[in-house]
Amino acid sequence: MTPPPLSAAQTERILAAALLWLGTPYHHAARVRGAGVDCAQLLIAVYAEDLGLFPVPEVWDYPKDWMLHRAEERFMEALQAHADPVDEPLPGDVALWKFGRCFAHAGIVVGWPRILHADGHVGRVTLGCADEGRVAGKPVRFYRMRGAA
Repeated sequence: MTPPPLSAAQTERILAAALLWLGTPYHHAARVRGAGVDCAQLLIAVYAEDLGLFPVPEVWDYPKDWMLHRAEERFMEALQAHADPVDEPLPGDVALWKFGRCFAHAGIVVGWPRILHADGHVGRVTLGCADEGRVAGKPVRFYRMRGAA
């Protein structure tokens, strides 16, 4: 069953919280606005810390290239503990791309295909387009956070 769309107010809250991270340098496994963040930590910062949609989880120690050596869908499973899959993304939803052997990169949908994500190749949190750059053409799935609507 597809979760209901987000309200305009909730979408505005999510995007406002996400945009505060714009320009934050990319730093693997960090979560400090203005100093460093990666894509997984960005989701935790926005949806858990800033908006309180779920408790801030304890994050496993993960190497930068974990998705190249493991097939377990650890990132997807962690996301699914707090979000439901959707077929068509709306602003405020999460896009999750497959890199290497599993789904391992995420961003916040601003208005598909526009995304906000911590891009290690660009070196910072940026507004990008899912049709361009390293996410273009990669398998992608979409999720809506529970409690956001």
